[in-house]
Amino acid sequence: MGIHNQRELGGGVMAGLGEHITAMVRSHASGDDSSFYSVALQIAAREARQGHHVLADGIKKAVDASRQATPRDNVTKLAKPRGDLADLIEVTHPDVTLRNLVGPADLVERLRQVIAEQRQRKTLLDHGFDPTHRLLLEGPPGTGKTMTAAVLARELSLPMFTVRLDSLLSKYMGETAGKLRLVFDAVAERRGVYLFDEFDALGGDRSGNDVGEARRILSSFLVFLEQSSPESIVVAATNHRSILDRALFRRFDMVLTYHLPDKNQARAVIKGRLGSLAKGMRWEKVDAHAEGLSHADLVKASEATAKAVLMRGQTVIGAADMVRALDTRRMASSG
Repeated sequence: MGIHNQRELGGGVMAGLGEHITAMVRSHASGDDSSFYSVALQIAAREARQGHHVLADGIKKAVDASRQATPRDNVTKLAKPRGDLADLIEVTHPDVTLRNLVGPADLVERLRQVIAEQRQRKTLLDHGFDPTHRLLLEGPPGTGKTMTAAVLARELSLPMFTVRLDSLLSKYMGETAGKLRLVFDAVAERRGVYLFDEFDALGGDRSGNDVGEARRILSSFLVFLEQSSPESIVVAATNHRSILDRALFRRFDMVLTYHLPDKNQARAVIKGRLGSLAKGMRWEKVDAHAEGLSHADLVKASEATAKAVLMRGQTVIGAADMVRALDTRRMASSG
């Protein structure tokens, strides 16, 4: 009878442990850290009652260490897309700040306004006003549109979710509207910055014969955008404003236009990337060679010349080195 009771007790212990493990898996899958920790501590308490004190203490210490992790670590765990969203969204945690963004003063000021409204969104919402949360960014490639989304995420301590429009429009053709709903459900459930890059692939003016699936996709997007949660920021970036459907513009709270950098902005981009390596640079020899290049091209040219100079054992970049790198970058971009 004693053996029989021990078997029943053992079966009960295993069943209870199985229930706890199931609960932990479910809480992890839903990103519910508090429930996950609660179940882990219940297991620790049970192990302690059974005399397994070393194991119980180990579980408790692991829970305490995890709870004390930086907010950035916790955001990473909670924000990682799962299921269908994993094929549609890529999550990152940018570290670029507003000080790193080179652009016209009025554009930077408008971004400051977006950040300020988001930081005080509760006050605005309590009085019936939505903070600015739907942005359309348009301009040539490499002029800072994607970087702007990264800046917003960093300044607001939010994850950045980049929506993979290529997967949305190819892999899920025929299901795109449904997948878009999944994305915008995430916008409501997970506060973050959601970037629809190369947005013209989705929002192009399709007034010709292609009025089937593509038109339904655009209509769905407009509905979802209009209903999107002000808790998150939706950023659509395009290189081709001229081909966008006119209906799109009035659905965004703000439209920001990006241009190739002028002389002073080009200098600022190069200085920002080179730092002390650009000390003593004769800018009058560099300016003409930087003209017409994008922010991204200037950064790449700066990095190339910096590496070449450092590998020669030098710590100062001359105008001739910079000019050579800029001209090389121009040829690569135009090729």
